[in-house]
Amino acid sequence: MTVRIQTEDFDVGAETAAMRKDNPSIGAIASFVGVVRDMNEGDAVSEMTLEHYPRMTERSIEQIIGQARARWNVIDALVVHRVGVLKPTDQIVLVVIASAHRGDAFAACEFVMDYLKTQAPFWKKERTRQGSRWVDARGADDVAAERWQLKGR
Repeated sequence: MTVRIQTEDFDVGAETAAMRKDNPSIGAIASFVGVVRDMNEGDAVSEMTLEHYPRMTERSIEQIIGQARARWNVIDALVVHRVGVLKPTDQIVLVVIASAHRGDAFAACEFVMDYLKTQAPFWKKERTRQGSRWVDARGADDVAAERWQLKGR
């Protein structure tokens, strides 16, 4: 399991290749890449600044991955989340889950991403023509995370 918070961009192909290397038990890899959108609430976004608390954020993400491992057969997991100033279309987050089977990989990847959106301590500020504003949590993100409690798995 690897968690990295960084300002630098990441290479999805290189990250998944590194995970596969020397691990013949991996039969499936599911990944998610999130990017900075150029619009929010109908307003053009020129940049986004992400802040976090070092070590606290990593521990929170490690706990989320631990919950995924308790639910599904996860062989390996990687979360890379960028912080600092990002522009529209920049990659912001990478979640990679390796498992023996695709069902576990897909479910665990979606679970980790849903919980990242609601549980990981990041703060986002968008800059638009109207000025800067902090991005509030979205109700849809809470609903997505709550459904995992209903599934019981």
